[in-house]
Amino acid sequence: MSEHAETVFQAPAKLGLKTREEFRRGCESLLDSLPRGRGRLVIDMELTQDIDSAGLQSLMLVQRYAAERKHVVELRNTNEEIRFLLVLTQLDSLFELD
Repeated sequence: MSEHAETVFQAPAKLGLKTREEFRRGCESLLDSLPRGRGRLVIDMELTQDIDSAGLQSLMLVQRYAAERKHVVELRNTNEEIRFLLVLTQLDSLFELD
């Protein structure tokens, strides 16, 4: 049983330049609603087929925002290509991956 309050955010099919701001604002809003220091934001990547550098940057900004509030960010249902990209860019260590 987890001590964290968990909330889930659905990532868009393409996480990139056109979707990054809405994605980041949505995640930050959910993070703000969690009890400080005991929150877990699960970003469901099941629908996400493409991510570019702007999308990776938005993931990093969400993670930083969460870390400042002592929350955990988990990426769930990442496909193999996105998982490989996270490893390649050494961003995999910033997130919990299912």
